[in-house]
Amino acid sequence: MTTPIKELIDLVEQSIAVEGTTVKVLDAAKFRKNVGKLVERSALGSDSTVGWSRYIVRCAALELGVVPASIHDLYMARGRGDAPMTFTTPAFNLRALSHHAARAMFRAANKINAGAFIFEIARSEIGYTAQRPAEYATNILGAAIAEGFVGPVFIQGDHFQVSAKRYMADAEAELQAVRDLSIEAMAAGFYNIDVDTSTLVDIHLPTVEEQQALNGKLSAELSTFIRNHEPAGVTVSIGGEIGEVGTTNSTEPELRAYMDTYNAHMKELAPGKAGLSKISVLTGTSHGGTVLPDGSIAEVNIAFDVLRDLSRVARSEYGMGGTVQHGASTVPEENFNKFVQHEAIEVHLATNFATMFFDNIPDDFRKEMYAWLDVNSAADRKPGMTDEQFYYKVRKNAIGPFKAKSYALPEAAHAKLRAAWEAQFDKLFNLLGLKDTKNYTEKYINAVKVQPSLADFVKEEAAAEDVSDLAD
Repeated sequence: MTTPIKELIDLVEQSIAVEGTTVKVLDAAKFRKNVGKLVERSALGSDSTVGWSRYIVRCAALELGVVPASIHDLYMARGRGDAPMTFTTPAFNLRALSHHAARAMFRAANKINAGAFIFEIARSEIGYTAQRPAEYATNILGAAIAEGFVGPVFIQGDHFQVSAKRYMADAEAELQAVRDLSIEAMAAGFYNIDVDTSTLVDIHLPTVEEQQALNGKLSAELSTFIRNHEPAGVTVSIGGEIGEVGTTNSTEPELRAYMDTYNAHMKELAPGKAGLSKISVLTGTSHGGTVLPDGSIAEVNIAFDVLRDLSRVARSEYGMGGTVQHGASTVPEENFNKFVQHEAIEVHLATNFATMFFDNIPDDFRKEMYAWLDVNSAADRKPGMTDEQFYYKVRKNAIGPFKAKSYALPEAAHAKLRAAWEAQFDKLFNLLGLKDTKNYTEKYINAVKVQPSLADFVKEEAAAEDVSDLAD
């Protein structure tokens, strides 16, 4: 009788051995060639081989020098002035076929000795792409193994956001949902988490300090929770946020009000513990951009001076690495080097890579997905909205339901996608100054090999939640 573990060992052509909870790589080359089979089982399976696939990939990654890590110490070095301001770390939300996209990303990185880049997924995206943290981490670590990447790998929980609507209905339940997600994510190897309580900023209050008070307080409470549960030897990189993306530009008084409140609460709740490594600010962008009736994207005017000025305050007065730019996928490519010039520590990119997925998949598959959206996302079609605007707005909702069919596309379709993504990563890595940034990750990052617990992987999957009111 074939056991689940033997089945997985056979899948990778006996290139590993599993004894109890110990995984050994017997033939690295053969395992690299076959690791994608475990990734696919992790994403599409329905029995205990799902958890075992994830556990095996995580253990094998550590043995092969692929180590989930926190970028905290590199950002702190930037805050001190020890690490140069010659690059901006990109954080990519890989929504569709994230393993294939990550392989393209690691190939681009290997060409130029890049090390400072992040793979991330938001609380909202976990929902509509049907990728729990353990699955997403497996996709990324499996890609690193397949492409022969060695070194720290930064996986991030983006917008671990508090829903204002649910907070108002039951504050404790909503905060507990974010705590639970943080625990699940850290167990999966997410050692970078963006805490986002900016949804609770109340601009109707009379002073900036009052507007930011709840945001700063709850950010500190969630940060303390993370500090109390992070693995031994790991200082999770925590990011804060001072306003929802898509509203008015951030100001220095807002940054100071948030940080002063945050630091005061951290001093009380977690004395001596590290605080934030970065701060997300608003500069005129919106998540996903604004699509015009003909399907083109409205031009974005970023207030780069806000990034620069607030980065300087964040570094000089609060010891952080600097500011984070959200919602930048729709920024013209010729402007990407301005993120480096204006001292942004990090920039988040998602929409363009989803667009490339829909642009490069076979026509009949895209039509099938759009037909599904016509039925299942009909409530999102507003009066006067063109087809182009409608599909651009809702197509992300089809990623999870069509995950299996995306994996089942012919290899030629996957190869086309990987090539398109790789060319885009090549371009962005160059514009953001990532060449030889592996030198900085090797110098400043002490990547602790945290041994995973089998119980965190072979278990019942967490229930899906309504994420329709959360940011990407």
